[in-house]
Amino acid sequence: MTLKDTQPGMVVRIDSLGDTELKQRLMTMGLIPGTRVEILNSAPFGDPIAIRIRSYNLAMRRDDAAQIEVSQVS
Repeated sequence: MTLKDTQPGMVVRIDSLGDTELKQRLMTMGLIPGTRVEILNSAPFGDPIAIRIRSYNLAMRRDDAAQIEVSQVS
């Protein structure tokens, strides 16, 4: 499953970031494999989505979120 496929309220763990141009930038913002992410909500038309990672909120385009592999945390 990718971050794009998640629903608000879900808690997921990042598995991999893929080979995107933004990989290094995402990693500096704290999106590294093994990190827990809470899905907050999305804009009315679906783009961007808001996530809570570590101690801050981050808005991300769905195209970028589609490159991030995640698994759901129970």
